[in-house]
Amino acid sequence: MHWTEIAGFVTGGLCVWLVVRQNVWTFPIGIANNIFFIVLFTQVGLYAEAGLQVVYIGLGLLGWWWWLHGGPDRTRLVVRDTPSWAWPAAIIAIGLGTWALHWLLTTHTDSTVAGWDAVTTTMSLVAQLMLSRKWIGNWVVWIVADVIYIGLYASKGLWLTSVLYAVFLTLCVVGLRQWREARALQESVPEREVVRS
Repeated sequence: MHWTEIAGFVTGGLCVWLVVRQNVWTFPIGIANNIFFIVLFTQVGLYAEAGLQVVYIGLGLLGWWWWLHGGPDRTRLVVRDTPSWAWPAAIIAIGLGTWALHWLLTTHTDSTVAGWDAVTTTMSLVAQLMLSRKWIGNWVVWIVADVIYIGLYASKGLWLTSVLYAVFLTLCVVGLRQWREARALQESVPEREVVRS
């Protein structure tokens, strides 16, 4: 077990715990996690996953800004339902992204898991973008991706990372429930204000 896997485990668990709690510190911790995983995944030949971490850094910076200033009048974002147009767009993006990454990995690398690497990479990008906008549906995409990740990392002998993704899976279920509750509470606030006035 390499020290980057241990560091990735610690920062990854903390990052997801913070996002479940809607704490903006999830972004700087997440960026540190991305750096550890770039090193780890490059060493074991998960090239799309390593490249994904670079993209995550950019999305992390964007999400950080959106969470603080992406709401109306540059206010903080609140949890929102996923727009209906976003689901077909997500499915198309995952399909096209998986196809393109699979071709790239089979053509230009020695990857032994090109299909799984490609699909988890594109699902993660879609989920991260949805998370950055505080759309509840991000948790659904993460749950499906994490189920695949557990097996993928185990197949590469990354047992601690596989366990981490099992923890992520549990946190995603908790996050989905908590974000739904937060959304319901946000919707009830105007009703209470109307009753008071």
